[in-house]
Amino acid sequence: MDIIRPQPLTKAAFARFGEVLQTEGADELVINEGMATRFHDLAKVDVAPDAGRPAISIFRAKPRRLPLDIAMFERHPLASQAFYPISGRPWLVVVASDDAGRPGEIHAFLAGGTQGVNYARSVWHHPLLALEDVSDFLVVDRAGDDNLQEFRLDRRCRLEI
Repeated sequence: MDIIRPQPLTKAAFARFGEVLQTEGADELVINEGMATRFHDLAKVDVAPDAGRPAISIFRAKPRRLPLDIAMFERHPLASQAFYPISGRPWLVVVASDDAGRPGEIHAFLAGGTQGVNYARSVWHHPLLALEDVSDFLVVDRAGDDNLQEFRLDRRCRLEI
């Protein structure tokens, strides 16, 4: 059995899978007569092929217990998919490289309660992994068509902290 342990979520470590959404290090614009700050252009929302349209949703995720056996991955071939925690709790991000159309090497990241991710188009990732308590996430992705591929692993992998 493969054992996967998460590393801290950083922009550099996650770059090949998409973008990290966080205010730290972001371009800042003071707006609304100085009463607000905009952390500008944190990720590339990619929903354009075949007249795709963006959707903004809230996902409510039940917490997972660790260790956790990783049995499947999913990806979205037509669009990026962004998750940002709005409950302020840490969560886990599990991704895999692509190996001829199937999940390859697995990477896990521990995201803080103020860090989100934007999975690039066609990046294999595990479904949402909340920790500690029920958590809400703001999600930006593509609406209106079949934009989901799932893959069941033929090897056993366990996520541990």
